[in-house]
Amino acid sequence: MNFCRNILKKIWRCLRVVCVTQMSYSQSEDVPSRPVKRTNSSSWMINIVRTVRFKHDALKDHGFWYLKSSEWSTQFPDSNGTNQSPINLVSKTAVYDPKFKEKLLSISYSSSRETDFLNNGQTVVIYPKSRNDTSVRQEQAVRSVITGGPLDDDEYELAEIRFHWGRCSRRGSEHTVNGKAFPMEVQFIHWNSTLYQNLEEATGKENGIAAICLFVQIGRENPAFKALIADSLDDILYKGRQKTTYAPFNPASLLPVSELLHDYWVYDGSLTHPPCSENVTWILLRYPLLLSQEQAMDFRRLNTYSQETKVTNAYEGKLVDNFRPIQPLNDRKIRASFQ
Repeated sequence: MNFCRNILKKIWRCLRVVCVTQMSYSQSEDVPSRPVKRTNSSSWMINIVRTVRFKHDALKDHGFWYLKSSEWSTQFPDSNGTNQSPINLVSKTAVYDPKFKEKLLSISYSSSRETDFLNNGQTVVIYPKSRNDTSVRQEQAVRSVITGGPLDDDEYELAEIRFHWGRCSRRGSEHTVNGKAFPMEVQFIHWNSTLYQNLEEATGKENGIAAICLFVQIGRENPAFKALIADSLDDILYKGRQKTTYAPFNPASLLPVSELLHDYWVYDGSLTHPPCSENVTWILLRYPLLLSQEQAMDFRRLNTYSQETKVTNAYEGKLVDNFRPIQPLNDRKIRASFQ
């Protein structure tokens, strides 16, 4: 009897091994090229890391933009316009606009099902949806939009999130306030989905683009960055590296609490990177995002060159100081939502 029991136990163990092996093989058949990582919740999360090639002329064979910003006008004539960004915001000259309180700025961001993180050699760009989906109209249920405030009733859909930072914490932001630079600046770029069909069509057009500027101060560790962005930066250390993660990501997790979103400055400007198209409504949030010094350093480890490029001085190839110099305000007015 004991002999029979032992035989049955061995058969059962073999069956379990066969079943587990077959299940693992079937799972890998579905996604053979995707590295699989285990999350803290013991569930499976699939990430894709790859190298991309840039097709757009503005991203190809021009080196590091920000070392040659004075030469942008030779290829991008819009950069010679009179309403260029960034600017130095002098707070005492800002004019209070009471209409911003009549219809509050509404930021309605939703969690994306997939998120792309790209090092394009100039900056880090986050695409909250797959890259092919960010420039086309989405169903209402999955769209991240802003409206109200200086945007009136038009809806502007989030297309991408850009980061700018310095080699040290004394500089890094593109905009400055009363002559003071911040260690970093986060820019949320939106296109007017009420008037236009996609980001490309809206760029340079009247009421086409709205950008939210979020300054970064050094302080306590930010859990939203630690949970998703810090790990993604490790995978995009080199130019052309792009990571797609299927973990839920809500851009609102980068913003201050909702009560602090009602204080901001507004002015008419441009994109701060080529082609520097104008007709951009800039909304500069008064209250900053806090990151720890270590989290800021994660950005400074990125490189402006591709992984296969041979460099003699890796220190000089670091992706830092990726901000455009301050542009003249000219006769533009800065409005404020607060007194």
